[in-house]
Amino acid sequence: TLTGALFQRPPLISAVKRQLRVRTIYESKLLEFDNDRHLGVFWVSCEAGTYMRTLCVHLGLLLGVGGHMQELRRVRSGALTENDNLVTMHDVMDAQWTYDNTKDETYLRRVVRPLEWLLTGYKRVVVKDSSINAICYGAKLMVPGLLRFEDGIEINDEIVLMTTKGEAIALAIAQMNTAVMGTCDHGVVARIKRVIMERDTYPRKWGLGPMAQQKKKLIKDGKLDKFGRKNEETPDNWTKAYVDYSATDADATESVAKPAAPVAEPVAPKRKAESDTEMDVDSDDESKLDKKAKKEAKKAEKEAKKAAKLEKKSKKTKKD
Repeated sequence: TLTGALFQRPPLISAVKRQLRVRTIYESKLLEFDNDRHLGVFWVSCEAGTYMRTLCVHLGLLLGVGGHMQELRRVRSGALTENDNLVTMHDVMDAQWTYDNTKDETYLRRVVRPLEWLLTGYKRVVVKDSSINAICYGAKLMVPGLLRFEDGIEINDEIVLMTTKGEAIALAIAQMNTAVMGTCDHGVVARIKRVIMERDTYPRKWGLGPMAQQKKKLIKDGKLDKFGRKNEETPDNWTKAYVDYSATDADATESVAKPAAPVAEPVAPKRKAESDTEMDVDSDDESKLDKKAKKEAKKAEKEAKKAAKLEKKSKKTKKD
């Protein structure tokens, strides 16, 4: 019964907010049970973030006898198990010493595994070298930057973006399935979830394509604003040919709503009475004059106080 999607609340002693959440138990097996000590050992394959302490409490409630967790042992995490490539810190120190003194990196490579080894469970997408640094700065992967991809990718699947040399660039969420990637010539392939590679590991290559050069020219001529957005002087062929993938949904809805708006009949604007405008101008001028007069009055008061103090001091000195 304790398999599938389960409701869990973090235990009393936890570092997170105690709110209800759903976690999936993929498999559960009872390994042994001791009747005398009332202890059971079971093995669970579960989703990341599952609270085993809470699972033990739920098991005790189902049995009607109560229960709590005595001991927890993690035997696998992702692609890593407790039997694969275990080393001690002495091994790491020896491997580093060997590399520093003999320049032999075979020991170090056997002790320290590459990061890509943890990502073997994800579907892979190979990216062109010209797109790598843009992705490291958070850009979405577009179709022109796509080189190769695996079969079986579906929309919203978590994938890993790789270089042609097999280096991991980032974890991403697929926005296209495999069939669309192979047939489409434009659009967003994936949006970035977590960047892995350091910035500027590969050279910057964005802003060098034909559309980018044309966009820079239009900005220079004043036909686009300084952010590359459309203005009144933007040519029609640019608005039809260029797709701004950085635009928000609000901008898109505005652009769609503008042409659909009903055309209102021209109405002559109501003119304000000349007396009203004159009154507004006069009131503004009066307010400025009042401010100046107040400032001058304050200055005069300060000068008068200073003069009075000086007179008192001079009288005292004369008496003395």
